[in-house]
Amino acid sequence: MKIHEYQGKQIFKKYGVPVPREAAKELGTKVVVVKAQIHAGGRGKGGGVKIAKSPAEAKEHASKMLGMMLKTVQTGPEGQKVQTLYIEEGLDLDKEYYLGVTLDRATSRITFMASTEGGVEIEEVAEKHPEKILREAVDPAVGFQAYQGRKLAYGLGLTGDSVGSFVKFCAALYKAYVETDAALAEINPLVRLKDGSIVALDSKMNFDDNALYRQKDVVEMRDVAEEDEREAKAKEFDLAYIALSGNIGCMVNGAGLAMATMDTIKLVGGEPANFLDVGGGATKEKVTAAFKLILADPAVKAVLVNIFGGIMKCDVIAEGIIAAAKEVQLKVPLVVRLEGTNVELGKQILANSGLKITPADNLRQAAEKAVAALKG
Repeated sequence: MKIHEYQGKQIFKKYGVPVPREAAKELGTKVVVVKAQIHAGGRGKGGGVKIAKSPAEAKEHASKMLGMMLKTVQTGPEGQKVQTLYIEEGLDLDKEYYLGVTLDRATSRITFMASTEGGVEIEEVAEKHPEKILREAVDPAVGFQAYQGRKLAYGLGLTGDSVGSFVKFCAALYKAYVETDAALAEINPLVRLKDGSIVALDSKMNFDDNALYRQKDVVEMRDVAEEDEREAKAKEFDLAYIALSGNIGCMVNGAGLAMATMDTIKLVGGEPANFLDVGGGATKEKVTAAFKLILADPAVKAVLVNIFGGIMKCDVIAEGIIAAAKEVQLKVPLVVRLEGTNVELGKQILANSGLKITPADNLRQAAEKAVAALKG
């Protein structure tokens, strides 16, 4: 789950991570920054961050920004509508840096990443100047240590009081990351002010969906308007769904099998329209919801169902497929491949359904039949 910059800064402030003050009439600062709030990076380059030196100028920027379709490298060509603005005080900056915290799956440890290339997309830095990215992995048994903060600080070229400020900053950020079950905490740019203090000029936080049940305050920050409508609907039924750009809808149980299904569709010349994992214990209701999600995409011209019946029995899935196909009045070709527990019974149920369902014995055959169905 993602949240907005201003929400991330609310969390930062709660844990003692220094952030700029929110701007209001009583702020008493001459310079403010007007920021578009969307779930995408690169806002500054797209015109989503403006400096104002007077209330009138701030109002002018805000009126132009609110409602605009902001296009960045992370929104795609269509852009994203700006529905929320954040205004904060302007600061006297001395130097910009990058700082991020995430889980490194290769080492199974929470890892700090820092760079002197602040304000630049970290992917670009990694590609062009990988040597400029500093890394420090945290031992979960002891947590973040001051010496690790000093090591990063010296690597960034910080001196004097800035070193201590940076160490305290990292310790607070680590605590915020762990206690909110974050998947990513990124600050780009992190800034050193003229007085040497370290402040988070930006905030990007993503959270582990599997831990949201114990993060009620974080869940309340969810902005459904920023999410793909189908992906948001999928969460209501505990479905893992990601919209893609192809025309063959996929319904699969298991993330690995779903990836293999999409790869096979590509291998035989097709294009998957989505990633959809119904999980290990899908009910008729879940299968019906999955079909509705797939068919909500007007680009879908065929549907491929690939189910391995382990925990899930093939006969139950077959009944769910039939019920769903009838309820949504399925009009596009449907290819079904079943394997596993009660597979013969499941195939028999599909064959006796009276519906136009194309059976397949293996994954490649299913993909080939789905591609062939597109061609009539």
